Amino acid sequence: MTKKTVTSITLLCAALLLPGTASALCVKVPEANLRQGPGVQHEKSWEVFQYMPFKKIGQQGKWYQVEDVDGDTHWIYSRLVTEGMQCAVVKADKVNVRKGPGTNFAKSPLSPVSKYYSFKIIESKGDWVKVRDEVFNDGWVAKSLLWMQ
Repeated sequence: MTKKTVTSITLLCAALLLPGTASALCVKVPEANLRQGPGVQHEKSWEVFQYMPFKKIGQQGKWYQVEDVDGDTHWIYSRLVTEGMQCAVVKADKVNVRKGPGTNFAKSPLSPVSKYYSFKIIESKGDWVKVRDEVFNDGWVAKSLLWMQ
């Protein structure tokens, strides 16, 4: 291997591993289709709802390649998501939503919520996050039970 080849490979690897190349996205519309490739001609892989968070890992034209809570990759049309808010999704099977930041607070009427239930993040307090769903139900969930982007 020549020195030029080694340098090229090193630069390529560095570009792929640079911090900041991935960014957080949230679905901003009521429903969005994820695709197996960048375009509507590709098969739908998942239908998600408002506030579903993703990690942007690539882009082709107006399509973003994203990673979900399970580490799976999909494609989503750029106009369906925003970087302008912070969102979270439940990563456990069932999670209680509380009226305040702690287990000493009563469960909210929203409890329990299931895995993949998504929220907009309103604020954080210690190990707890105040969240709001798409129909404006508020509550608190332990950070450890959420995947946040």
